[in-house]
Amino acid sequence: MAALLARMAIPDLKVVTTLHGTDITVVGSDPSYLPMVKMAIRESDGVTAVSEYLRQETIRTFGVDRTIEVIGNFVEPPGQERPDCRAWLAPKAAFVMTHISNFRPVKRVIDVLKVFERVRKEVPVRLIMVGDGPDRMEAEAFCRDRGFSAEVRFTGKQLDIATVLACSDLFLLPSATESFGLAALEAMGHRVPVIASRVGGLPEVVRHGVDGFLEAMGDVDAMAADALILLRDEELRLRMGGAARERALGAFAEGPIVDRYEALYRQVLGQG
Repeated sequence: MAALLARMAIPDLKVVTTLHGTDITVVGSDPSYLPMVKMAIRESDGVTAVSEYLRQETIRTFGVDRTIEVIGNFVEPPGQERPDCRAWLAPKAAFVMTHISNFRPVKRVIDVLKVFERVRKEVPVRLIMVGDGPDRMEAEAFCRDRGFSAEVRFTGKQLDIATVLACSDLFLLPSATESFGLAALEAMGHRVPVIASRVGGLPEVVRHGVDGFLEAMGDVDAMAADALILLRDEELRLRMGGAARERALGAFAEGPIVDRYEALYRQVLGQG
């Protein structure tokens, strides 16, 4: 909306809107905001969405009849990894499972803990919970009540996400919905197989049985079974991790995606 207001003062100003997720699925669908968001989409010179799911959801929610180009998020190649990174995350003999989010209800962090609870009974494993948000206190209480708080590390917000991912064996993302799943993509870039819900844009990022596993939202038993398969089969885990990295740095490489944005900008400016 700010860009459209600016165009009222500068009529030749071009506006390209990129839809990321909550701008459509949460804020945009609120009745008090819906008319404004719909106008912003309709009046923009170009509109992109980070997934086909989000494009379809935008059309369904707002009834817009215009071109929305799907351009996914990108991931940068990992930098140099710290060789001692696992020492500060888990005992040497334990596997590392990781979850990264803003701990909002949509991320279903208790499902992460339920998966871990099942896995820990079968193999030595530690869980790293990265991030902060409204559900963190409930999650910490759940760990205390179930008697495994010493095996779960809540790090809060972290700047060095790359090091955590480089030391991880599995990444869990059992969300209720994801417009894209950037956290999953970042894990894939570090050769970490992903176990996630089959919701939203995640199936456009994670290939079931190739880069990881996708299960029905809330099916913690299936997710735990997937985790045990991967942790018990090193060859499979490494193969899936390699496929995940290849996909992340191929289909979602920074250069080609930036090129697509630049091509769209030139088109909007009449230079394409």
